[in-house]
This record gives sequence, C-alpha cells and structure tokens, in this order.
Amino acid sequence: MAEWLGLLLTRRMLICVVTGFSSGLPLYLLLNLLPAWLRSDGIDLRTIGLFALIQFPYTWKFLWAPALDRYHLPLGRRRGWILASQAGLLLSIGLLGGLSPAADLGEVIALTALLAFLSATQDIALDAFRREILSDQELGLGNSVHVNAYRIAGLVPGSLSLILADLLPWAQVFWITAAFMLPGMIMAAAVDEPAVAGAPKTLAEAVVEPFHEFIGRQGWAGALLVLSFIFLYKLGDSLATALATPFYLDLGFTKTDIGVIAKHAGLWPAVFGGLLGGLWMIRLGINRALWLFGVVQMVTILGFAWLAWRGVGESVDAVDRAALAVVIGAECLGVGLGTSAFVAFIARATNPAFTATQFALFTSLAAVPRTFINATAGIIVEWLGWTSFFFLCFLLAAPGMLLLLKVAPWNDSRQLPNS
Repeated sequence: MAEWLGLLLTRRMLICVVTGFSSGLPLYLLLNLLPAWLRSDGIDLRTIGLFALIQFPYTWKFLWAPALDRYHLPLGRRRGWILASQAGLLLSIGLLGGLSPAADLGEVIALTALLAFLSATQDIALDAFRREILSDQELGLGNSVHVNAYRIAGLVPGSLSLILADLLPWAQVFWITAAFMLPGMIMAAAVDEPAVAGAPKTLAEAVVEPFHEFIGRQGWAGALLVLSFIFLYKLGDSLATALATPFYLDLGFTKTDIGVIAKHAGLWPAVFGGLLGGLWMIRLGINRALWLFGVVQMVTILGFAWLAWRGVGESVDAVDRAALAVVIGAECLGVGLGTSAFVAFIARATNPAFTATQFALFTSLAAVPRTFINATAGIIVEWLGWTSFFFLCFLLAAPGMLLLLKVAPWNDSRQLPNS
C-alpha cells in the first residue's frame, strides 16, 4: 500500500489530476447543466435534444490538431494552447449564464458551440502535454488518474451547480462553475514546457508527417490493425450502455431509483477501477492489462442481459434495487479498468513529435461508435428485445479482444515491466 501511495503522490500524477478535472468540466457542463438550464427557461425537448449536435468538435478535433503541433503561443507549444483555451472556456461559461435561452437562443447556440470548440481544443493540448511529461512506465497510471479526475469533474456541473441553481440566479451559477477552470490555468502557468525534439516546422509537415510517421512505424497492415482495434475495443461496452436509462425505466425502476443508484453505484466503482487499473498496469504492463481488463469489461455486459432476463416483480423492491446496483457497479468497474488500459495504449501509440495530431485522431476514432453506431441501439432493441440486445453487445466486444493477438501480444517482451 505504501508503495502504491508513493506512485500516486507525485508531482506528475497531481498534474494528471488537474488535466483530467479541467478536461471533464466543460463536457459535463454541456451534458448535464446546459439541458437543465434550457428546460428551466421553457425550451422544448426537441430543441434541447438537438443541442447534442454542438458536441461535434469532440469527434472532429483531429482536423485542427496539426495547428497545435505546429504553432507556439507565448508560453510554449503545449502550455500556451492549454492556457489560451482555458481562459476562453472560463469566459464562455461565465458569459453564457448572462443570456436567456428563450430570448437569446441564437446567441446561446453560438456561445455553446464556441465552448465545445474550446473544450475540444483544450483536450488536444492536454492529451499531448500529458503524453510528453509521462514516461512509458507512467502512462498507465497517469492516464488512469486523468480519466478518474475527468469523471469526478462531472460532480460540479452535474450536482453542485444544479443545487446552486435553486438558490442563486443562473448568471451567478455559471460564473461559479466557470471558476473551476482556474486550477487548470494555474497549473498551465506554473509547470515547465515539455522538451520534445522533432516538432514540425511547417503546417504542411504538421498535417502530413503524423500520418506518414505512424504508417512508417507500423506499416500499412499494422496501422490498419491498430486503428481497427481502437475502433472496436470499446464497441460492445459503449453500445450496451447507450440506452441504459430507458432500459432501467422499462424494467420498472423510478427516476429516483436510477438517479440515486446510478450516482453512487456507478461513479465510485468506475473511479476505483480506473485507479486500480493504473496501479496494476505498473506490474502487468499495458498489453497484459488490455487482455485482463478487457475480459472484465466484456463479461460485465452479461450483467445487463441477466437483469433483462430476471426482470422485476409487480413493484420494485429492495432486492431489485440491489440487483440494479450490482449490475451498474460491476459494469462501471469494468469500464474503469478497460478505459485505463485503452487510453494508455492510445498514448503509447503516439509519437512525441506529433502527439497532438495523433492523439486527437485516435481518440476521435474511438468516439465514432459512441457518436454514430449507438444511434442504432433503439432500432436493434425493438428488433431483438433487451436480453438478445445485450448478448449481441457481448459478442461485439469479441473482435476487439481478438485483435489483441496482433496489436498487444500477451508475451511481447518489449512491453513488459522492467524489460
């Protein structure tokens, strides 16, 4: 235990806490606080649903990532972009609360679109910065810490800000929420700029070389295998949770049941799983962690199938709620473990000279199933029913696991700890 605490309580891990928190806050604001604000001002549900399209910069951020690899701002190639995007986020979030969605809907759309663009830009810079300050041995733990801080950041707009909205005007709520960007700005101003050799000297080089270097390093066949793995590894798990809330409602659980159980049985197992996964990766190595954590991530999908098969009685009782808590907790634990290894693999696949572009490309590809394939979940459920749907999700997790034979062999001595 003392050894693990020593690994966690380092300056670089503290930086990863701040990067994760700063990265998660604006996204969860768009997901949780924005819909509540819009609805409280009388905006109809259809319009609120369309606001999800404002998240498109997270999927397409690789298009402007080369500019962050090529151009330096006054504080440096990474710190400059981090601080600039965070300052823009602080102002965008704060100013948003001064508008009225009912009266200023056009301005709200424009400002939230800018907020999403700045958030995606911050992610590009933070991902690159984190990759460049962490050694290969620290990638697993550092990215796990980042991902968990990312999740915990959701408690600000998803809980604290909503509570404050019952006590204060929305304008004050948004400025208080915006103030949580300050730790990231302080971090960006205080840390040293990573020293990386081989940075691109022209914009054309920043656009072309990341792809040329990746294909040259992996070969065409290897590059396609890696990209296929990034696309497929989280596919089954992502699809299984796409309609989680409607599934729970169909079973007969109330919104209160879902809110209370999902909040407590979901968040903390995911955080615990992520931290545990990061610490285990130091012993296991990234390759073996992908195998072991991937199995856990895959098997926990079957918990949803069991819940659908089991159903509930005429009224939900304590046993039903306990079953829901176990399934959600197990699935979130699997997600925490699987995500920690997956993000570490993506970081390892990048070249420090082109981190921003390659990292943005890989994470954008990983988001495709969540953005597009999950849109088909409702059609599949109507066709198959809930139980068969979850078995299908379990099967869809298998191709990503099989690709591990090629992209992350269990006994690859180059990737084992202390090798």
